[in-house]
Amino acid sequence: QVQLVESGGGLVQAGGSLRLSCAASGLTFSMYAMGWFRQAPGKEREIVAAINWNGVYTYYKDSVKGRFTIFRNNAKNTIYLQMNSLTPDDTAVYYCAARYGRGWYGDGPGPDFESWGQGTQVTVSS
Repeated sequence: QVQLVESGGGLVQAGGSLRLSCAASGLTFSMYAMGWFRQAPGKEREIVAAINWNGVYTYYKDSVKGRFTIFRNNAKNTIYLQMNSLTPDDTAVYYCAARYGRGWYGDGPGPDFESWGQGTQVTVSS
């Protein structure tokens, strides 16, 4: 059973930084692409970033390019999202997600993700 546990959310002022972590268990981590999603109040969940099984290929939502970085440590079964230059529009619950397979090469967000964490709240004050 795949389990994903996010951490690192919190309250930060605009212009600040946060690093989210997602610890995965119950899976062969190196067989999975991973992603970060977010959902703001009253809005649909959207993908923020994704990374392939070995970290070579990544995908970012346009509005976070140049500010957010997704990376992974397969030895620790963990992915991260480094978020810099945060704005109030980044306020949301952030979710970690997993998708089985090595065949994605960063050309768009890829197929649907199969497993989800419980989310961590990120609030950016103006």
